[in-house]
Amino acid sequence: MIASLKGEVTGKSLNQVIVEVNGIGYSLYISAQEYDELKVGEKYKLFIYENIREDAYDLFGFINEQSKKLFELLISVKNIGPKAGLAILSVDSAERLKTAIASGNVALLTSAKGIGKKAAEQVIVELRDKVGLFSTAEAEDIISRGAIDQSDEALQALVKLGYSEQDAAIFLKHVDPKLPVDERLKMALRGSHK
Repeated sequence: MIASLKGEVTGKSLNQVIVEVNGIGYSLYISAQEYDELKVGEKYKLFIYENIREDAYDLFGFINEQSKKLFELLISVKNIGPKAGLAILSVDSAERLKTAIASGNVALLTSAKGIGKKAAEQVIVELRDKVGLFSTAEAEDIISRGAIDQSDEALQALVKLGYSEQDAAIFLKHVDPKLPVDERLKMALRGSHK
């Protein structure tokens, strides 16, 4: 099993790069986000996901392990194959995609080629708790400062809508606490789907 490859990028075409390692050229599928970062003639270490089927043997390359792990989570979702997983990763950075999944941002996911509303909702349902906002620096900051106000009616309303307390606190972080509860709720929900 190939876990990683370290070599020179010798060619690029569409959503693939060729990485030469000790005289052998490996063709790797890669997301649009990472495609632009890889320069022909430069050496890189890429993390590999092997997709072996009866009729194909495809390699998918990732600049960092975080992207590879998110890809593996995406393809664990029913009806999301490797190409669809790569399409989702092509839309934005892994960190922003995790936040989008955790906050239920269907619009960002459906901007991926070939991903419809139903598939995006399936990704959110299956992965929301797995990616969580706990992994973001903003969430860690809120947790470490104890910035969750249990008496906040807007926060409690978001929790009733299915968001975790941490997610709700993040959504309300930039909303003026002096505004009426319903207004704060609208602004928080609007901000969560940007």
